[in-house]
Amino acid sequence: MVVQLKEGVYWVGVVDWALRHFHGHELSTHRGSSYNSYLIVDEKTVLVDTVWGPFQNQLIKNIAELVDPSKIDIVVANHAESDHSGSLPGVMRHTPNATLIVSPRGKESIEGHYHQQWNFKTVKTGDRVNIGKNELVFVEAPMLHWPDSMFTYLAGANILMPNDAFGQHYAAAFLFNDQVDQTELYEEALKYYANILTPFSAMVTKKIDEVLALNLPVDMIAPSHGIIWRKDPLQIVTKYQEWASQNPEQSAVILYDTMWEGTRQMAEAIGEGIAAEGVQYKLFHVGLSDRNDVLTEIFKAKAVIVGSPTLNQGLLPTIRPILEDLRGMKFQNKVGAAFGSYGWSGEGVGIIEDHLKLCKIPVVAEGVKAKWQPKQEDLSLCCELGHKVAKAVKGEAV
Repeated sequence: MVVQLKEGVYWVGVVDWALRHFHGHELSTHRGSSYNSYLIVDEKTVLVDTVWGPFQNQLIKNIAELVDPSKIDIVVANHAESDHSGSLPGVMRHTPNATLIVSPRGKESIEGHYHQQWNFKTVKTGDRVNIGKNELVFVEAPMLHWPDSMFTYLAGANILMPNDAFGQHYAAAFLFNDQVDQTELYEEALKYYANILTPFSAMVTKKIDEVLALNLPVDMIAPSHGIIWRKDPLQIVTKYQEWASQNPEQSAVILYDTMWEGTRQMAEAIGEGIAAEGVQYKLFHVGLSDRNDVLTEIFKAKAVIVGSPTLNQGLLPTIRPILEDLRGMKFQNKVGAAFGSYGWSGEGVGIIEDHLKLCKIPVVAEGVKAKWQPKQEDLSLCCELGHKVAKAVKGEAV
């Protein structure tokens, strides 16, 4: 399938309806995804990004509907990760004399992936390449989300092609934001930001300010995954500014796993205390919940409360990964607390509290430990813990 974006500018990518996990199993993709590649037919023919390797033949077929692939003059690789560059060797075999435009770090990463001596041209922010009626303008975007990342702007057509920024893992029957379910679109856009770009939020803010300062007219934002923004395209930029500020909702997330339902009872009692203060909360059994959906909810919330039984003087193995995610995601403006049941040694609550502090998530109330199955007084303490966390969420004294 080929879709025209503007005169002489075409989407030649692939929609992957079947995709359910990305980056191995790092990211869940309940609604599939797409690998967006863009062909510009001007005095020079330009391909901006390719697609994941398994879809190489489809990419070449799509290009061939418009031009002989051997006639491509320029290939732009905004980012070297395989979902964008996997078909690059196949494309370059068809057009071995094409100029391959990359950022300085992109040259290093592309060579490191493919070990080929292609005709590289490195560009920096503000560099321009005239291709006829239109002009390519480049903006380096390190850590959005790799050091080699780059944006390509098509001056004349006013299309920004920002690679991983402003995208979503979202397969749909149609290509543009005004053609799809808005709730689904923003659910996937937020999940994408929360799970991929949150650690780089300060850089996101800085880069958006830098791009806006260039005063480039933007009629369309065409990312490398998901839907293209053509109706009010800067709406997603505004959302990124909002998300990058990490000003959470007045809500809480309770995470737990349980061996014999004691920790579950404690989690539910904490929720009752939170709700009694008029604060919304969501409760997740992490052993049964999708990790990326949970992280998205943590991103949105002010408070994260974590519970686990003590096992072998530590935590249940399902809890440790989410704690590592809390550290790696560098969430800002959160508060936290811990709880858990135990039979013998009872270190679990302290381990969780120490980890929250390591993540720079202040512990706002003393954790609750219940020996064996929680008694009514234990559940009352859990309910009180919920009250205290909810007060902290509302900015009240605990």
